Amino acid sequence: MSTEKFVGELMGTMILILLGDGVVAGVLLNKSKAFAGGWIVITLAWGLAVFSGVVVAGPSSGAHLNPAVTLGLAIAGKTPWDQVPMYIIAQFLGAFIGATLVFLHYYPHWAETEDQGLKLAVFATGPAIRSPLWNLVSETIGTFVLVFVIFCLGKNVATLGPLAVALLIVVIGLSLGGTTGYAINPARDLGPRIMHAVLPIPGKGSSDWEYAWIPVVGPLLGGAIAAVVWVGLFQNLVNKVFPN
Repeated sequence: MSTEKFVGELMGTMILILLGDGVVAGVLLNKSKAFAGGWIVITLAWGLAVFSGVVVAGPSSGAHLNPAVTLGLAIAGKTPWDQVPMYIIAQFLGAFIGATLVFLHYYPHWAETEDQGLKLAVFATGPAIRSPLWNLVSETIGTFVLVFVIFCLGKNVATLGPLAVALLIVVIGLSLGGTTGYAINPARDLGPRIMHAVLPIPGKGSSDWEYAWIPVVGPLLGGAIAAVVWVGLFQNLVNKVFPN
């Protein structure tokens, strides 16, 4: 993997997390002017955060920005397996930096917010109803939709640009995100969760490590299943309808 790809993936993921976790901070932390902005604000901004990350990373790395996407592309033969570890390392480093920038940007607001759960929610997802099996199912389905639709977009991604993926993120959040907060990305959840544990956030409380495996395993399962369904059932059909 070239240095350009590594840096592009790192910077794209950093922008993704800075803007994505940033909107959650704005909506949840006390004395923010965006306080109580609501779910529509969060889902729309997360879509635009993905748009921005893809704009940054697309020309150099292809803008995976997500280990589940990288895994799916590798299974489908679109990314060499020997590049997968470096993609994931870049994604996690970008997530660490992005989460740290959110912490610094909202620094005075942490002490003004008493609710420990809200502070964690800025960095990491959590279930509306804690049920490990069904939370895992939710994350798997959400990520399946993400990766499968990306495969179906194919060359249209180049035509429509990052907007196509941004709109996909918005609709996943609006339609499927209410159960778990739609991590659909191991780096997006685990990276900032680690920083929540490390950073000196006033009165932060637990990082909820008991739940942390679900937004990692679920998205990886969803990405892998999407790749298998695409390669095994759908790719040939699409190629027949839309030949090169």
